[in-house]
Amino acid sequence: MSQYDYDLITIGAGSGGVRASRMSAQLGKKVAIVEESRVGGTCVLRGCVPKKLLVYASHFADDFETAEGFGWTVPEPNFDWPTLIERKNAELDRLNGIYNRLLRDAGVETLNGFGKVVDPHTVDVGGKHYTAETILLATGGWPSTPDIPGIEHVISSNEALDLPELPKRMVIVGGGYIAVEFAGIFNGLGVDVTEIIRADAILRGFDEDVRVALSEEMTNAGIKIRSECTVRSIEKTDDGYSVRVDHDEVIETDLVMYATGRKPKIDGLGLEEVGVEIGAKGEVVVNEHSQTSVPSIYAIGDITDRMNLTPVALAEGMAFVDTVFKGKPRGVDYDNIPTAVFSQPPIGTVGLTEEQAKEQFGEVDVYVSRFRPMKLTLTDKQERTFMKLIVDPKSDRVLGCHMVGVDAGEIAQGLGIALKCGATKAQFDATIGIHPTAAEEFVTMREKRPSHGG
Repeated sequence: MSQYDYDLITIGAGSGGVRASRMSAQLGKKVAIVEESRVGGTCVLRGCVPKKLLVYASHFADDFETAEGFGWTVPEPNFDWPTLIERKNAELDRLNGIYNRLLRDAGVETLNGFGKVVDPHTVDVGGKHYTAETILLATGGWPSTPDIPGIEHVISSNEALDLPELPKRMVIVGGGYIAVEFAGIFNGLGVDVTEIIRADAILRGFDEDVRVALSEEMTNAGIKIRSECTVRSIEKTDDGYSVRVDHDEVIETDLVMYATGRKPKIDGLGLEEVGVEIGAKGEVVVNEHSQTSVPSIYAIGDITDRMNLTPVALAEGMAFVDTVFKGKPRGVDYDNIPTAVFSQPPIGTVGLTEEQAKEQFGEVDVYVSRFRPMKLTLTDKQERTFMKLIVDPKSDRVLGCHMVGVDAGEIAQGLGIALKCGATKAQFDATIGIHPTAAEEFVTMREKRPSHGG
Protein backbone atom coordinates (compact mmCIF):
# COMPACT_ATOMS: atom_id res chain seq x y z
CA MET A 1 0.00 0.00 0.00
CA SER A 2 1.32 3.45 -0.90
CA GLN A 3 2.69 5.63 1.87
CA TYR A 4 0.98 8.62 0.20
CA ASP A 5 -2.67 9.64 -0.08
CA TYR A 6 -2.32 10.05 -3.86
CA ASP A 7 0.00 9.16 -6.68
CA LEU A 8 -0.42 12.70 -8.03
CA ILE A 9 -1.68 16.00 -6.70
CA THR A 10 -2.05 18.74 -9.32
CA ILE A 11 -2.34 22.35 -8.18
CA GLY A 12 -4.34 24.29 -10.75
CA ALA A 13 -7.29 23.07 -12.83
CA GLY A 14 -6.59 24.85 -16.09
CA SER A 15 -6.12 23.18 -19.45
CA GLY A 16 -2.70 21.67 -18.70
CA GLY A 17 -3.51 20.57 -15.18
CA VAL A 18 -6.81 18.99 -16.13
CA ARG A 19 -5.28 17.10 -19.07
CA ALA A 20 -2.37 15.74 -17.02
CA SER A 21 -4.66 14.74 -14.16
CA ARG A 22 -7.22 13.00 -16.37
CA MET A 23 -4.64 11.06 -18.35
CA SER A 24 -2.85 10.00 -15.17
CA ALA A 25 -6.09 8.80 -13.60
CA GLN A 26 -6.96 6.83 -16.73
CA LEU A 27 -3.73 4.89 -16.19
CA GLY A 28 -5.09 3.75 -12.83
CA LYS A 29 -3.28 6.35 -10.74
CA LYS A 30 -4.95 7.94 -7.73
CA VAL A 31 -5.14 11.64 -8.55
CA ALA A 32 -6.41 14.81 -6.88
CA ILE A 33 -6.57 18.27 -8.40
CA VAL A 34 -6.61 21.45 -6.31
CA GLU A 35 -8.47 24.54 -7.52
CA GLU A 36 -9.42 27.69 -5.61
CA SER A 37 -11.72 29.00 -8.33
CA ARG A 38 -13.69 27.30 -11.09
CA VAL A 39 -12.33 24.45 -13.15
CA GLY A 40 -11.21 25.51 -16.63
CA GLY A 41 -8.40 27.96 -16.01
CA THR A 42 -7.37 31.03 -17.96
CA CYS A 43 -8.17 29.74 -21.45
CA VAL A 44 -11.71 28.56 -20.77
CA LEU A 45 -12.77 31.16 -18.21
CA ARG A 46 -10.62 34.29 -18.66
CA GLY A 47 -8.81 33.98 -21.97
CA CYS A 48 -9.04 32.20 -25.30
CA VAL A 49 -12.69 31.14 -25.24
CA PRO A 50 -14.51 34.23 -23.91
CA LYS A 51 -12.14 36.53 -25.83
CA LYS A 52 -12.83 34.72 -29.12
CA LEU A 53 -16.58 35.00 -28.50
CA LEU A 54 -16.17 38.76 -28.07
CA VAL A 55 -14.06 38.90 -31.23
CA TYR A 56 -16.90 37.25 -33.14
CA ALA A 57 -19.37 39.75 -31.69
CA SER A 58 -17.23 42.72 -32.68
CA HIS A 59 -17.03 41.60 -36.32
CA PHE A 60 -20.74 42.01 -36.98
CA ALA A 61 -20.66 45.79 -37.48
CA ASP A 62 -18.23 45.25 -40.36
CA ASP A 63 -20.25 42.31 -41.67
CA PHE A 64 -23.44 44.37 -41.78
CA GLU A 65 -21.63 47.12 -43.67
CA THR A 66 -20.04 44.64 -46.09
CA ALA A 67 -23.42 43.01 -46.77
CA GLU A 68 -24.71 46.18 -48.40
CA GLY A 69 -22.10 45.81 -51.14
CA PHE A 70 -23.63 42.44 -52.00
CA GLY A 71 -27.15 43.75 -52.36
CA TRP A 72 -28.45 43.27 -48.84
CA THR A 73 -30.51 46.02 -47.27
CA VAL A 74 -29.56 45.93 -43.62
CA PRO A 75 -31.65 47.85 -41.05
CA GLU A 76 -29.78 50.01 -38.56
CA PRO A 77 -28.25 47.38 -36.24
CA ASN A 78 -28.47 47.66 -32.48
CA PHE A 79 -25.94 46.08 -30.14
CA ASP A 80 -26.66 45.12 -26.52
CA TRP A 81 -23.56 44.45 -24.42
CA PRO A 82 -25.38 42.85 -21.42
CA THR A 83 -26.94 40.26 -23.75
CA LEU A 84 -23.52 39.31 -25.11
CA ILE A 85 -22.03 38.99 -21.61
CA GLU A 86 -24.99 36.95 -20.38
CA ARG A 87 -24.73 34.48 -23.25
CA LYS A 88 -20.94 34.34 -22.99
CA ASN A 89 -21.23 33.51 -19.30
CA ALA A 90 -23.77 30.78 -20.03
CA GLU A 91 -21.30 29.18 -22.42
CA LEU A 92 -18.53 29.36 -19.83
CA ASP A 93 -20.83 27.71 -17.29
CA ARG A 94 -21.45 24.93 -19.79
CA LEU A 95 -17.73 24.43 -20.40
CA ASN A 96 -17.01 24.50 -16.67
CA GLY A 97 -19.56 21.73 -16.24
CA ILE A 98 -17.91 19.68 -18.99
CA TYR A 99 -14.47 20.03 -17.38
CA ASN A 100 -15.85 18.98 -14.00
CA ARG A 101 -17.50 15.95 -15.58
CA LEU A 102 -14.31 14.97 -17.43
CA LEU A 103 -12.42 14.97 -14.13
CA ARG A 104 -15.18 13.11 -12.32
CA ASP A 105 -15.54 10.46 -15.02
CA ALA A 106 -11.78 9.91 -15.02
CA GLY A 107 -11.82 9.36 -11.26
CA VAL A 108 -9.94 12.54 -10.35
CA GLU A 109 -10.86 13.98 -6.95
CA THR A 110 -11.28 17.76 -6.88
CA LEU A 111 -10.06 19.54 -3.76
CA ASN A 112 -11.60 23.01 -3.56
CA GLY A 113 -9.37 25.66 -2.06
CA PHE A 114 -5.92 27.22 -2.32
CA GLY A 115 -3.09 24.70 -2.54
CA LYS A 116 0.24 25.38 -0.85
CA VAL A 117 3.25 23.11 -1.08
CA VAL A 118 4.41 22.22 2.45
CA ASP A 119 7.18 19.79 1.60
CA PRO A 120 8.23 17.76 -1.47
CA HIS A 121 5.28 15.40 -1.02
CA THR A 122 2.66 17.43 0.88
CA VAL A 123 0.08 20.00 -0.16
CA ASP A 124 -1.98 22.08 2.26
CA VAL A 125 -5.55 22.83 1.16
CA GLY A 126 -7.62 24.87 3.57
CA GLY A 127 -5.55 23.77 6.55
CA LYS A 128 -5.71 20.07 5.70
CA HIS A 129 -2.64 18.20 4.50
CA TYR A 130 -2.66 15.80 1.56
CA THR A 131 0.34 13.76 0.46
CA ALA A 132 1.38 12.54 -2.98
CA GLU A 133 4.31 10.78 -4.56
CA THR A 134 4.36 13.48 -7.24
CA ILE A 135 3.16 17.10 -7.19
CA LEU A 136 2.38 18.94 -10.43
CA LEU A 137 2.24 22.74 -10.51
CA ALA A 138 -0.12 24.13 -13.13
CA THR A 139 -1.42 27.40 -11.70
CA GLY A 140 -0.82 29.41 -14.87
CA GLY A 141 -0.25 33.15 -15.03
CA TRP A 142 -1.96 36.35 -13.90
CA PRO A 143 -2.08 39.92 -15.27
CA SER A 144 0.66 42.17 -13.93
CA THR A 145 0.61 45.96 -13.68
CA PRO A 146 3.31 48.54 -12.93
CA ASP A 147 3.46 50.46 -9.69
CA ILE A 148 2.37 53.95 -10.75
CA PRO A 149 0.07 56.49 -9.07
CA GLY A 150 -3.57 55.58 -9.69
CA ILE A 151 -2.97 52.01 -10.83
CA GLU A 152 -5.80 50.92 -8.51
CA HIS A 153 -8.24 52.49 -10.98
CA VAL A 154 -7.38 50.23 -13.92
CA ILE A 155 -8.84 46.93 -15.06
CA SER A 156 -7.11 43.93 -16.62
CA SER A 157 -8.26 41.56 -19.35
CA ASN A 158 -10.03 39.57 -16.61
CA GLU A 159 -12.45 42.42 -15.82
CA ALA A 160 -12.72 43.50 -19.46
CA LEU A 161 -14.65 40.30 -20.15
CA ASP A 162 -17.36 41.20 -17.62
CA LEU A 163 -17.85 44.95 -17.76
CA PRO A 164 -21.31 45.98 -16.51
CA GLU A 165 -21.62 48.38 -19.43
CA LEU A 166 -19.71 49.35 -22.56
CA PRO A 167 -17.67 52.58 -22.23
CA LYS A 168 -17.73 55.29 -24.87
CA ARG A 169 -13.98 55.96 -24.56
CA MET A 170 -11.25 53.55 -23.53
CA VAL A 171 -7.49 53.63 -23.04
CA ILE A 172 -5.65 50.32 -23.40
CA VAL A 173 -2.06 50.30 -22.17
CA GLY A 174 0.20 47.69 -23.73
CA GLY A 175 1.31 46.54 -27.16
CA GLY A 176 1.21 42.75 -26.86
CA TYR A 177 -1.31 40.34 -28.30
CA ILE A 178 -3.82 40.77 -25.46
CA ALA A 179 -3.79 44.54 -25.89
CA VAL A 180 -4.25 44.50 -29.68
CA GLU A 181 -6.98 41.86 -29.44
CA PHE A 182 -9.02 43.88 -26.96
CA ALA A 183 -8.38 47.09 -28.91
CA GLY A 184 -9.98 45.38 -31.93
CA ILE A 185 -12.85 44.01 -29.88
CA PHE A 186 -13.87 47.29 -28.28
CA ASN A 187 -13.24 49.34 -31.44
CA GLY A 188 -15.49 46.94 -33.36
CA LEU A 189 -18.21 47.41 -30.75
CA GLY A 190 -18.13 51.17 -31.22
CA VAL A 191 -15.80 52.28 -28.43
CA ASP A 192 -13.33 55.13 -29.06
CA VAL A 193 -10.06 53.28 -28.36
CA THR A 194 -6.61 54.72 -27.68
CA GLU A 195 -3.77 52.22 -27.31
CA ILE A 196 -0.66 53.40 -25.49
CA ILE A 197 2.61 51.51 -25.97
CA ARG A 198 6.14 52.18 -24.70
CA ALA A 199 7.79 50.57 -27.74
CA ASP A 200 7.99 52.02 -31.22
CA ALA A 201 5.44 49.52 -32.56
CA ILE A 202 2.93 46.91 -31.39
CA LEU A 203 3.67 43.19 -30.96
CA ARG A 204 7.32 43.16 -30.03
CA GLY A 205 8.85 39.81 -30.98
CA PHE A 206 6.69 39.33 -34.06
CA ASP A 207 7.97 39.72 -37.61
CA GLU A 208 8.62 43.38 -38.37
CA ASP A 209 6.49 43.41 -41.54
CA VAL A 210 3.62 41.82 -39.60
CA ARG A 211 3.85 44.51 -36.94
CA VAL A 212 3.70 47.25 -39.54
CA ALA A 213 0.84 45.65 -41.49
CA LEU A 214 -1.38 45.19 -38.45
CA SER A 215 -0.57 48.64 -37.10
CA GLU A 216 -1.67 50.21 -40.39
CA GLU A 217 -4.94 48.28 -40.44
CA MET A 218 -5.73 49.09 -36.80
CA THR A 219 -5.07 52.76 -37.44
CA ASN A 220 -7.24 52.71 -40.57
CA ALA A 221 -10.02 51.14 -38.47
CA GLY A 222 -9.95 54.13 -36.12
CA ILE A 223 -7.79 52.90 -33.25
CA LYS A 224 -5.40 55.60 -32.06
CA ILE A 225 -2.00 54.02 -31.37
CA ARG A 226 0.31 56.16 -29.25
CA SER A 227 3.78 54.65 -29.62
CA GLU A 228 6.88 55.47 -27.53
CA CYS A 229 4.52 56.81 -24.88
CA THR A 230 4.57 56.16 -21.14
CA VAL A 231 1.73 56.52 -18.62
CA ARG A 232 2.84 58.55 -15.61
CA SER A 233 -0.30 58.56 -13.49
CA ILE A 234 -4.06 57.94 -13.53
CA GLU A 235 -6.68 59.95 -11.66
CA LYS A 236 -10.41 59.45 -11.13
CA THR A 237 -12.53 62.32 -12.39
CA ASP A 238 -16.23 63.16 -12.14
CA ASP A 239 -17.00 61.53 -15.49
CA GLY A 240 -14.21 58.97 -15.90
CA TYR A 241 -10.43 59.02 -15.65
CA SER A 242 -7.56 61.25 -16.69
CA VAL A 243 -4.41 59.52 -17.89
CA ARG A 244 -1.24 61.63 -17.68
CA VAL A 245 1.42 60.60 -20.18
CA ASP A 246 4.75 62.08 -21.27
CA HIS A 247 5.19 65.88 -21.34
CA ASP A 248 2.22 66.22 -18.94
CA GLU A 249 -0.27 65.49 -21.70
CA VAL A 250 -3.61 64.27 -20.34
CA ILE A 251 -5.99 61.85 -22.05
CA GLU A 252 -9.57 61.82 -20.77
CA THR A 253 -11.33 58.47 -20.89
CA ASP A 254 -14.14 56.39 -19.39
CA LEU A 255 -12.04 53.30 -18.70
CA VAL A 256 -8.37 52.31 -18.47
CA MET A 257 -7.29 48.75 -19.20
CA TYR A 258 -3.77 47.49 -18.63
CA ALA A 259 -2.41 44.64 -20.74
CA THR A 260 1.29 45.10 -20.06
CA GLY A 261 2.11 41.49 -19.39
CA ARG A 262 1.38 38.45 -17.27
CA LYS A 263 3.48 36.80 -14.60
CA PRO A 264 3.58 33.21 -13.34
CA LYS A 265 1.07 32.67 -10.53
CA ILE A 266 3.36 31.49 -7.74
CA ASP A 267 2.42 33.80 -4.86
CA GLY A 268 1.62 31.88 -1.70
CA LEU A 269 2.50 28.47 -3.15
CA GLY A 270 5.45 28.09 -0.77
CA LEU A 271 7.77 26.96 -3.53
CA GLU A 272 11.01 28.64 -2.51
CA GLU A 273 10.59 27.39 1.04
CA VAL A 274 10.67 23.79 -0.16
CA GLY A 275 13.59 24.37 -2.51
CA VAL A 276 11.91 24.90 -5.90
CA GLU A 277 14.10 27.16 -8.01
CA ILE A 278 12.42 30.35 -9.23
CA GLY A 279 13.78 32.27 -12.23
CA ALA A 280 14.39 35.97 -12.72
CA LYS A 281 10.89 36.57 -14.08
CA GLY A 282 9.18 34.67 -11.27
CA GLU A 283 8.86 31.51 -13.35
CA VAL A 284 9.29 27.98 -12.02
CA VAL A 285 12.53 26.67 -13.49
CA VAL A 286 12.20 23.19 -15.02
CA ASN A 287 14.28 20.80 -17.09
CA GLU A 288 13.32 19.33 -20.46
CA HIS A 289 10.97 16.89 -18.68
CA SER A 290 9.16 19.68 -16.77
CA GLN A 291 10.84 18.60 -13.52
CA THR A 292 11.74 21.29 -10.99
CA SER A 293 14.81 21.41 -8.77
CA VAL A 294 12.83 19.26 -6.31
CA PRO A 295 12.66 15.81 -7.99
CA SER A 296 9.10 15.00 -6.86
CA ILE A 297 7.68 18.34 -8.06
CA TYR A 298 6.95 19.10 -11.72
CA ALA A 299 5.48 22.18 -13.44
CA ILE A 300 3.76 22.79 -16.77
CA GLY A 301 2.07 25.66 -18.58
CA ASP A 302 2.37 29.40 -18.03
CA ILE A 303 3.86 29.03 -14.55
CA THR A 304 7.08 27.92 -16.30
CA ASP A 305 7.00 30.84 -18.78
CA ARG A 306 8.33 28.74 -21.66
CA MET A 307 5.76 29.19 -24.42
CA ASN A 308 2.51 30.47 -22.96
CA LEU A 309 -0.09 28.88 -25.21
CA THR A 310 -2.92 26.54 -24.23
CA PRO A 311 -2.03 23.78 -26.73
CA VAL A 312 1.55 23.90 -25.43
CA ALA A 313 0.33 23.39 -21.85
CA LEU A 314 -1.72 20.41 -23.07
CA ALA A 315 1.34 18.97 -24.83
CA GLU A 316 3.45 19.49 -21.71
CA GLY A 317 0.77 17.72 -19.68
CA MET A 318 0.88 14.70 -21.98
CA ALA A 319 4.68 14.64 -21.92
CA PHE A 320 4.53 14.74 -18.11
CA VAL A 321 2.25 11.68 -18.04
CA ASP A 322 4.53 9.77 -20.41
CA THR A 323 7.59 10.73 -18.38
CA VAL A 324 6.32 10.07 -14.86
CA PHE A 325 3.70 7.34 -15.21
CA LYS A 326 4.50 5.54 -18.46
CA GLY A 327 8.25 5.32 -18.05
CA LYS A 328 8.83 7.04 -21.40
CA PRO A 329 10.65 10.28 -20.60
CA ARG A 330 10.19 12.97 -23.22
CA GLY A 331 9.93 16.70 -23.57
CA VAL A 332 8.01 18.95 -25.96
CA ASP A 333 9.38 20.21 -29.28
CA TYR A 334 8.91 23.97 -29.20
CA ASP A 335 10.07 24.57 -32.78
CA ASN A 336 7.57 25.60 -35.47
CA ILE A 337 4.57 25.94 -33.18
CA PRO A 338 1.85 27.81 -35.11
CA THR A 339 0.04 30.57 -33.30
CA ALA A 340 -2.58 33.22 -33.96
CA VAL A 341 -3.39 36.67 -32.68
CA PHE A 342 -7.10 37.39 -32.92
CA SER A 343 -6.57 41.01 -33.72
CA GLN A 344 -8.62 42.69 -36.44
CA PRO A 345 -7.48 41.61 -38.96
CA PRO A 346 -6.02 38.50 -37.33
CA ILE A 347 -2.45 37.23 -37.51
CA GLY A 348 -1.37 33.67 -38.22
CA THR A 349 2.28 32.78 -37.90
CA VAL A 350 4.57 29.76 -37.72
CA GLY A 351 8.34 29.45 -37.72
CA LEU A 352 10.98 32.16 -37.61
CA THR A 353 10.59 35.88 -38.13
CA GLU A 354 12.82 37.42 -40.79
CA GLU A 355 15.04 38.84 -38.06
CA GLN A 356 15.41 35.47 -36.33
CA ALA A 357 16.05 33.69 -39.62
CA LYS A 358 18.86 36.10 -40.53
CA GLU A 359 20.47 35.59 -37.11
CA GLN A 360 20.44 31.82 -37.53
CA PHE A 361 20.97 31.37 -41.28
CA GLY A 362 22.52 34.59 -42.56
CA GLU A 363 20.94 35.92 -45.75
CA VAL A 364 17.47 34.54 -46.48
CA ASP A 365 15.03 34.72 -49.37
CA VAL A 366 11.84 36.62 -48.60
CA TYR A 367 8.57 36.48 -50.53
CA VAL A 368 5.74 38.87 -49.75
CA SER A 369 2.26 39.47 -51.10
CA ARG A 370 -0.27 42.21 -50.36
CA PHE A 371 -3.76 42.22 -51.77
CA ARG A 372 -7.29 43.34 -51.11
CA PRO A 373 -9.47 40.37 -50.05
CA MET A 374 -12.00 39.24 -52.62
CA LYS A 375 -14.82 39.64 -50.09
CA LEU A 376 -14.22 43.39 -50.04
CA THR A 377 -14.09 44.00 -53.79
CA LEU A 378 -17.79 44.92 -53.94
CA THR A 379 -17.45 47.33 -51.03
CA ASP A 380 -15.63 50.56 -50.26
CA LYS A 381 -13.44 48.89 -47.64
CA GLN A 382 -9.72 49.09 -48.27
CA GLU A 383 -8.38 46.55 -45.76
CA ARG A 384 -5.47 44.58 -47.19
CA THR A 385 -4.12 41.11 -46.51
CA PHE A 386 -0.39 40.60 -46.02
CA MET A 387 1.51 37.31 -46.47
CA LYS A 388 5.17 36.46 -46.11
CA LEU A 389 7.42 33.45 -46.65
CA ILE A 390 11.00 33.23 -45.37
CA VAL A 391 13.26 30.66 -47.04
CA ASP A 392 16.78 29.39 -46.42
CA PRO A 393 18.43 29.71 -49.88
CA LYS A 394 20.98 26.98 -49.10
CA SER A 395 18.52 24.20 -48.24
CA ASP A 396 15.37 25.76 -49.83
CA ARG A 397 13.58 24.97 -46.57
CA VAL A 398 10.75 27.31 -45.58
CA LEU A 399 11.71 28.86 -42.25
CA GLY A 400 8.71 31.04 -41.55
CA CYS A 401 5.18 31.79 -42.73
CA HIS A 402 3.35 34.92 -41.63
CA MET A 403 -0.06 36.33 -42.48
CA VAL A 404 -2.19 39.32 -41.51
CA GLY A 405 -5.71 38.94 -42.80
CA VAL A 406 -9.02 37.12 -42.55
CA ASP A 407 -8.70 33.43 -41.56
CA ALA A 408 -4.97 33.82 -40.84
CA GLY A 409 -5.17 31.52 -37.84
CA GLU A 410 -6.97 28.81 -39.77
CA ILE A 411 -4.42 28.96 -42.59
CA ALA A 412 -1.43 28.98 -40.23
CA GLN A 413 -2.51 25.68 -38.72
CA GLY A 414 -2.04 23.90 -42.04
CA LEU A 415 1.24 25.70 -42.69
CA GLY A 416 2.40 24.47 -39.30
CA ILE A 417 2.19 20.88 -40.52
CA ALA A 418 4.26 21.76 -43.59
CA LEU A 419 7.00 23.43 -41.58
CA LYS A 420 7.02 20.60 -39.04
CA CYS A 421 7.70 18.26 -41.95
CA GLY A 422 10.56 20.46 -43.20
CA ALA A 423 8.82 21.55 -46.39
CA THR A 424 10.85 23.38 -49.04
CA LYS A 425 9.89 26.32 -51.20
CA ALA A 426 9.94 23.96 -54.21
CA GLN A 427 7.34 21.79 -52.49
CA PHE A 428 5.21 24.85 -51.75
CA ASP A 429 5.53 25.82 -55.43
CA ALA A 430 4.58 22.30 -56.55
CA THR A 431 1.38 22.40 -54.49
CA ILE A 432 -1.73 23.30 -56.46
CA GLY A 433 -3.66 26.14 -54.90
CA ILE A 434 -7.37 26.21 -54.13
CA HIS A 435 -8.93 29.00 -56.18
CA PRO A 436 -10.24 31.49 -55.32
CA THR A 437 -8.91 31.57 -51.75
CA ALA A 438 -6.45 33.67 -49.83
CA ALA A 439 -4.55 30.55 -48.78
CA GLU A 440 -3.49 29.78 -52.36
CA GLU A 441 -1.21 32.82 -52.26
CA PHE A 442 1.20 30.86 -50.08
CA VAL A 443 1.82 28.41 -52.94
CA THR A 444 1.91 30.96 -55.77
CA MET A 445 4.50 33.48 -54.55
CA ARG A 446 7.37 33.39 -57.04
CA GLU A 447 9.09 36.79 -56.93
CA LYS A 448 11.73 37.20 -54.25
CA ARG A 449 11.87 40.53 -52.50
CA PRO A 450 15.22 42.29 -53.15
CA SER A 451 17.56 41.64 -50.24
CA HIS A 452 17.74 45.35 -49.46
CA GLY A 453 13.97 45.75 -49.71
CA GLY A 454 11.56 46.56 -46.92
